[in-house]
Amino acid sequence: MQLLTKKSRTVVISITSLIDVVLLLLIFFMLTTSFVEQPGMKLDLPETESTTAENTDELTVTISSEGEIYLGKELIELENLEAKLMEYKEEINTSSLVIKADKTTPHGTVVQVMDIAKISGFEKLIIASEKVK
Repeated sequence: MQLLTKKSRTVVISITSLIDVVLLLLIFFMLTTSFVEQPGMKLDLPETESTTAENTDELTVTISSEGEIYLGKELIELENLEAKLMEYKEEINTSSLVIKADKTTPHGTVVQVMDIAKISGFEKLIIASEKVK
């Protein structure tokens, strides 16, 4: 008499479909993540405790620590700033201007830009800063 021996079955878990799902989730999150973009250059803005968060799509003048002036993303000379500001003011039809200046920028340069902005007809000047953490 011969006894039947049972063969033990090995359990195999296929993770191929799990890898596909993880890859799809990774792609989904990469595509839906919003990226914060700061055009132009890295600025170290002055810190204040009384900063109010305002999201504006206004015209922006950026002044680097070396004194380079950007109108939007365009590098511009101080002598040409007034003409360009007047041109943009007519196109955009706004009376406010955002000034972003590095905290190591010479004070005189910032004052010159503010003066040119006032002469160009901008009534509201917004000075960008960061809230103290």
